Amino acid sequence: MQGEERMLTGWGRTTIAHTRAAAPASDMEAAALLGGAAGPMIAFGGGRSYGDAALNDGGDTLLTGALNRILSFDEASGEIVCEPGVTFRELIDRFLDRGWIVPVSPGTAFATIGGAVANDVHGKNHDRAGSFGDHVLWLDLLAPDGRLLRLSPRENVELWRATIGGIGLTGVILRVAFAMKRVRSSLVTVREARAGDLDALMAALRAARAQSTYTVAWIDATATGRSVGRGILEAAEHAEAGFTARPARRALRLPVDFPGFALNPLSIGLFNQLYYRRVPAAGRARTLSFDAFLYPLDALLDWNRMYGRRGFYQFQCVIPEAEADRGIRALLETIAASRSASFLAVLKTLGSSGRGFLSFPFPGFTLALDFPARGKTPELMARLERLTLDHGGRVYLAKDACLSSEGFRRMYPQLPHYEAVLHEIDPMGRLRSDMARRLRIGDA
Repeated sequence: MQGEERMLTGWGRTTIAHTRAAAPASDMEAAALLGGAAGPMIAFGGGRSYGDAALNDGGDTLLTGALNRILSFDEASGEIVCEPGVTFRELIDRFLDRGWIVPVSPGTAFATIGGAVANDVHGKNHDRAGSFGDHVLWLDLLAPDGRLLRLSPRENVELWRATIGGIGLTGVILRVAFAMKRVRSSLVTVREARAGDLDALMAALRAARAQSTYTVAWIDATATGRSVGRGILEAAEHAEAGFTARPARRALRLPVDFPGFALNPLSIGLFNQLYYRRVPAAGRARTLSFDAFLYPLDALLDWNRMYGRRGFYQFQCVIPEAEADRGIRALLETIAASRSASFLAVLKTLGSSGRGFLSFPFPGFTLALDFPARGKTPELMARLERLTLDHGGRVYLAKDACLSSEGFRRMYPQLPHYEAVLHEIDPMGRLRSDMARRLRIGDA
């Protein structure tokens, strides 16, 4: 493949790929690049997968950033067709003030639609709306052998289920059709309330998800003793009416990497104390722009540089409802004892299972948090993997850089169905990634 030598990383910056990269601007160019690749290839979108799902060290990479056109939009039905490089940011800027939103969004607007399909992303409204794949009407896939295939819940169904959440190994997504959601306001009303321990926080989340469209909790992963799992619940609804002028985005940019000592148990503990107390004991209600509520971290560009040059790992798992109380507590106690957790810890509930063979969500609680990359961090990640398995849970591939191949096979029971489709659509292994090699996908 003709391309430029590039160094790409995951958002966590712990995984690096030296690759030949090219950015096609059309279907024909994408097909030519795939056909001309000397070895395995993978598609790379917004670079917001945290680990190695979109990396291909020593191989070829197809950059989807130039495939970023919105091809059609039906104002009556909300059906939109776009290319994979379109970002959630572009869709919000173009459609929110017209009364339309993407029905499901991850925690950053800089993710792409192609990445949303490949990872079957979920958001703060999973209990009500499911994951992104639940809203995809059809997609066009450039298969490894160069064929252009239309996939939907009724057409090429097995390949459809392997592509939704399939981490980019079934082909290159070229077009996605999905249904936008109509809203009456560009604002949301957010209610915030403290919870003094894990039992109170989980009870508050269970109550809120039955009543609210959006629910999420910040959790103090450094708290110990009786305060383990204390946090702040946020429950939000779209405001009744009104499309006010949204303030111009003035995102700050982190210009340098923080020194490694900047995030330490003392500084992180102090931040958590202050953040917990920013919400009054009696709680409060606020009105925010929709995108400010969905994407708080986007206000600081390159925030991953806070963790220094060595980067960080994010761990996100889901624990089934029946085991959630015990499992989340065991995870938090292990994390607090390690004194390694960061201030970016989130607890949410998940509703129905995803459509894809490798979709992450199922009913339960999902915990996500970051760990600065230090000498003992991989050992901690292995302990958290074992605890997740002990409680019937699974790890989110979009965030992963450490999961073992054995743990992966135990966590994803539909993996044999996925691999059967993969062997049929790509018997020569033309689409591979560092994650696929690490997890030994397709080797069985």
